[in-house]
Amino acid sequence: MIAGASLAILAACGQAKTETNQTPEAPAETEAFASVHTARIKDASGGDEWLTYGGTYDEQRHSTLTQVSKETVGDLGVAWTYDLATNRGVESTPIVVDGVMYVTSAWSIVYALDAQTGEELWVYDPEVDKSVGVNACCDVVNRGVAVYDGKIYVGVIDGRLEALDAKTGERVWSTVTVDQSKPYTITGAPRVANGKVLIGNGGAELGVRGYLSAYDAETGDQVWRFYTVPNPEKQPDGEASDSAFEQVGNVTWGDDGAWVTDGGGGTVWDSIVYDDVNDQIIFGVGNGSPWNRTYRDPSGGDNLFLSSIVAVDAATGEYKWHFQTTPGDNWDYTATQSIILADLPVGEDGETRRVAMQAPKNGFFYVIDAETGEFISGDAYVPVNWATGLDENGRPVEIADARYGDTPYLQTPGPLGGHNWHPMAFDPDLNLAYIPAQEIPQAYARDSRFESDPVGWNTGADFSAGVPPIAPPEVAKMLRATLKGRLIAWDPVARAPRWTVEHENAWNGGVLSTAGGLVFQGKLTGEFAAYDAATGDKLWSHDLKAGGASGPGTYMIDGEQYVTITTGWGSAFALAAGFGYDEAVPSTVGKVVTFKLGGTAEIADPDFPMIDKTPKGEAFGDETMIAEGSIHYARNCAVCHGPLAVSSGVLPDLRWSAITGNQDAFKGVVIDGTLAANGMVSFADELTPEEVETVRAYILAQAYAAQPAETQPAEE
Repeated sequence: MIAGASLAILAACGQAKTETNQTPEAPAETEAFASVHTARIKDASGGDEWLTYGGTYDEQRHSTLTQVSKETVGDLGVAWTYDLATNRGVESTPIVVDGVMYVTSAWSIVYALDAQTGEELWVYDPEVDKSVGVNACCDVVNRGVAVYDGKIYVGVIDGRLEALDAKTGERVWSTVTVDQSKPYTITGAPRVANGKVLIGNGGAELGVRGYLSAYDAETGDQVWRFYTVPNPEKQPDGEASDSAFEQVGNVTWGDDGAWVTDGGGGTVWDSIVYDDVNDQIIFGVGNGSPWNRTYRDPSGGDNLFLSSIVAVDAATGEYKWHFQTTPGDNWDYTATQSIILADLPVGEDGETRRVAMQAPKNGFFYVIDAETGEFISGDAYVPVNWATGLDENGRPVEIADARYGDTPYLQTPGPLGGHNWHPMAFDPDLNLAYIPAQEIPQAYARDSRFESDPVGWNTGADFSAGVPPIAPPEVAKMLRATLKGRLIAWDPVARAPRWTVEHENAWNGGVLSTAGGLVFQGKLTGEFAAYDAATGDKLWSHDLKAGGASGPGTYMIDGEQYVTITTGWGSAFALAAGFGYDEAVPSTVGKVVTFKLGGTAEIADPDFPMIDKTPKGEAFGDETMIAEGSIHYARNCAVCHGPLAVSSGVLPDLRWSAITGNQDAFKGVVIDGTLAANGMVSFADELTPEEVETVRAYILAQAYAAQPAETQPAEE
C-alpha cells in the first residue's frame, strides 16, 4: 500500500521559440530606487527594508528589527490585506523597498502595493498562455521578484525573464531564457548582484536539461550559463560549465540511457545565493530526468551535478567546487532547498568557519565549507530509511531496497522531501537554523511501462503500484495519518535539534527569524504563529483563513514594524496530496496579509460555493477496466487532479464534475482539448479514446466509493 503523496503524469506541451530579447522603450528611472545596488542590498537587507528574497545575501531570513518582540507580539493585529485574485498556489515572499511592496501570485503576475496601507499602485500581467500550466509539476506558482537599479525582475512561468520599471510597472525588457518547445517552466525568484540577474528553471519531471544563467540587469543580454548535466556527446557547449564537465562531470555519466534523449534533468528551480565574501554564486541543483537511474543512466554513475550544491565565479560562471548530497539520485531528492550562509564555530578547536547549510529533500542536514565545498557534517533531521547515515565524505550509505524494483518500497522521505521549497531561517545570535520539516512517505516501484509506453511525466517510477483500484474513504484517512509536520530548531554546531514543535499535518510554511526573539511560521491549515526563538514556546497566533505556506517577511515604515505573509491554497502538496487535508481547508482567494502592533483590520471569510459531492453519472466498467483506468489516471491525471481521484479544491475534483458523467464531454476535454484555454490541454498524444473511457470509469468508481452506503449502486 502506498502511503504519502502519490505523484503522476503531466503531458509535455510548449511552443517552439528561440531565445530572444524584446526591448520596448525604457520608461524613466525612479531616483530613490536607482540607489538599490549590491552594497545597499548587503547593508540594508534584514533591517527596515526587505530587499532580496532571503532578506539578506546570506539568505538567513533573519531581521534585525525588535519592535515586535517576545514582550509585544501579543498585540500584533492585522494592518491590511490585499486580494491577489487567484485560487491557485501562492508562494512569494514580498520585497519591500522605499515604502513599496512588490509581490507575485500565480501565473507570474506582479503587484506593487503601498507597504504601509496595502493600496494598489500597479499590476503587471505577463499574459501567459494557460496551456503552459501542464508543464508545471507543482502548480503555476511564483516565489517572488528581485529589485535592482530602478527595476523589478520576475521569472515568468513560460520561461521568460522580464524587467519592469519599478515606478510604473511598464516592461523594460523581456528575454526568453529557455527553448519553449520543451517543457521548461520558471517558478523561482530571480537573484541579482553586481549588475547580473540570475535565474534557473524547472521541468525535470518532464525531460529537460537544467542550467543556471546570468543576464545583464540593464539590457537582458546573457552574460554566462552553467549547465548542470553534460550534453549527450559530452562535448563543450561553449559555456561556463565546460571546464566543470571536463574536470569532474563527464566521467559520472554513461553513454546510453534516457538522459541522452531527455536532457537528464538537474534544473535549478529555487536556491541561488550570492556569497559576497568569496565573490561566488552558490546554487542548488534538482533531480534527474527520469527519476529512476536504471532508465536514466544504466551505467550507474553519480550523474553530476544532479542533487548537488555548486559554486561558480560570480563574474564568469566558471566552476569552483561542488558537493553532491545524493549521488545517482533515484528519488527526486533535489538539493534546491534553502542554502544559508553563516559564520559558525565548527572548525578544529571551535574555530569559526564560513559555511553553507542546507536541509535538502533527502532528510540530512549538511554543513559544508563555503569557500571550498569541503564536507563538515551531516545528520538526519527527519526519519530516514533509505540510508543508514553518511560516511566521512558525506556520501549516503544506501540500503539495497532503496534502488527500487518491481516490489514497492515504502520510503521516507518521499519525493516531496523532509523539507521542500518552504524557506528555512537562521538566527545568528542563537546559532539556530529553523527548518519547516515534514514526513510524507512514498512507496517507490519501477514503472514497467516506461520504455514501451512513455508519457510526459518522466519519472520511470510507478505510483499506482499497491494502490487499490477503488479506494474507500478509509484509505485516504489511513494515508492522512502518515503525514506529519514539525518546526525544528536545528543546532548545526551540536548537530541536533534544540527544540521541536509538532504540527498536525505536513507542508507547512516558510520561516522568519527576528532579533525580537521570535520565529514566525504559517501553516497550510491557516494558522500564522510566533514562537519563542530560544525555546519554541508559542507566543501568538492568528487565523489567516487560508493556507500560509510562503516565507514571511518584515519591515519598518515611519517607526512601525510590519510582519507580512502571502496566503493561498495550492502548490505541489495541495495538488498531489489533496487527501492529506480534510474539509477544514477551504478554497480561497490568495491574499497579502500584513500585521502591525495594534492592528485592528479583519481578514474576509472565504466566499466560495459549496461543491455538490455526488456523482454526476452512472458507474460502469468491470474490475479489469477500472484497474486499467487507475493506472492511466495515475500516469496522466493525478499530479493535477489528485491521487485516488481526490482533489484538494485547487483544480476541479473530477469525481463531482458533470463532464465526468458525460462520455462525449469527457472525451472532448481530454482528447479534443475543448478546455485548452483554461489550461487543460489535449492528452491525445498520451491516451487513446478507449483508455480515456477507462479513466472515466475509474473516476466514477471512486466517486461512488466515497458516498454513504445507501447511495452506492447495488451489486449486480
